[in-house]
Amino acid sequence: MAEGSDGPLPLPYSESELQDALGSEWKALLTQGYRWMLFGRLMDNRFLGLQRQGRIGFYGPATGHEALNVGCALALAPEDWVFPGLREQLLALVRGMNLQGYVHHLFGDGMDPSLGRQMPCHPTAASVGYVSMASTVGTQIVQAAGSGYAQALRGKGGITVAFFGDGATSTSDFHAGMNMASVFNCPVLFICANNQWAISVPVSKQTAVTELAKKAKAYGMPGERIDGTDFVRVLSTLRSARKQLSAGKGPVMVEAVVYRMNPHSSSDDPTRYLPPGYLREARAHDPLARLEALGDRLGLLTPEEKERMRKEIEDEFRKAIAEAEVAPPPSPDSLFRDTLKESVWPLTEERDTFDRDQGGHFP
Repeated sequence: MAEGSDGPLPLPYSESELQDALGSEWKALLTQGYRWMLFGRLMDNRFLGLQRQGRIGFYGPATGHEALNVGCALALAPEDWVFPGLREQLLALVRGMNLQGYVHHLFGDGMDPSLGRQMPCHPTAASVGYVSMASTVGTQIVQAAGSGYAQALRGKGGITVAFFGDGATSTSDFHAGMNMASVFNCPVLFICANNQWAISVPVSKQTAVTELAKKAKAYGMPGERIDGTDFVRVLSTLRSARKQLSAGKGPVMVEAVVYRMNPHSSSDDPTRYLPPGYLREARAHDPLARLEALGDRLGLLTPEEKERMRKEIEDEFRKAIAEAEVAPPPSPDSLFRDTLKESVWPLTEERDTFDRDQGGHFP
């Protein structure tokens, strides 16, 4: 985008091209995609604001990644598993993770499915095949390779998706996971969300390969680089990749180029390292604005329908936050729950000692 221009870069699809890319249901998919992307944008705004107010302890926004997360969620099947990197919470919600449970998790209260043990903004939802995030870089790539290997052995279908950032492609776990998946022909879709920054380190400072998808060739698998801010391209590409994986043709890597439009996390100050013009370029590639402009051109939603959609989403957040803010903290005895399948005497002894120190209130 030229330095002096304004507005999002257009998505130049005609109705016939959308039909070819997404099938006969393209209108419903664009509408569904827009609603979930708007949901993700409003969620980031709301919860980053709560963190700034001191009402939650940490938040990692995914603003700028919405097309990739929603497009991937809509391309997958219920039997698939996702091993997230850092910004895929929206994907889990699209797949059916309970919003109220996620908000309890952000507050770390007694209704938090993780009982306050996990870092905020690192949810897990086994019911929708979504494994917990981890802040360690790249570890999920190896785990996803193992999951794909297990799926292949069981022969019951389903694929595994591994998300990771550009920085993770320089880790040993990237090598180990990619190599294992390729050698054993595992149904793993490796998705690199390349937002060009590994916290404050630019891609150019951590790898000499300018197109990260080219790294796939070294492991004997196809690699493709796409515009991750183009919802149509993301959905059509990942649908095709899943079809190939389901046919037993081996792993695939997709590099989705996106822009991080907010700080790396609520603990980050990007003004200290982002170059001039980066945010302007990011706004030009705003995935929500690009999809909205396409929908406006096609007449998919009226202004009144979009406003009603926004109010409905905001109301969902208000209700979930109100419930979480009055929930009690995790009880002290929760420290000893969900640690082992069957309790053993050292744990029992520790629990009883802790209970005596607390006044003997455990059930």
